[in-house]
Amino acid sequence: MEKFSYEANGYNRQEVNQFVSDVIAQTEGIIRKCKAQGKALDELKMELEHYKNMEKTLQTAILKAEETGDNIKRMARDERDMIVRDAKNNASRIVNEALLKAEKIENNAETLEKNMKIFKRKLKVIMEQQMAVVEEIELLELDPK
Repeated sequence: MEKFSYEANGYNRQEVNQFVSDVIAQTEGIIRKCKAQGKALDELKMELEHYKNMEKTLQTAILKAEETGDNIKRMARDERDMIVRDAKNNASRIVNEALLKAEKIENNAETLEKNMKIFKRKLKVIMEQQMAVVEEIELLELDPK
């Protein structure tokens, strides 16, 4: 606190006036500073709100990205399962067709084998008959009648 000098009717008027002027100037400075800080505070609050909104947006985007990733994984698993199921069905069909074809070929081979045996027997019988004819011809040629 400042001390004022005494004069005839109290304190020195000029010193008091100067002190009051200084106090007013300091108070006005403090008020300007408070207003500036209030304005800066409002700007910071707005900036903070902006960043909070950005954070919410980013969180929403992250959640959507996670959901999308999960959906893609689920769809990929479903497609994989469908491909495997189709492959198994196709494999079963191919194996069944191959078995039927093999059975048909085996039946054809058996039929050919049987036909070959029959053909051999018939050829043998024909050959024996032809040999008998040849022997008869030889006997006829040898027999001079």
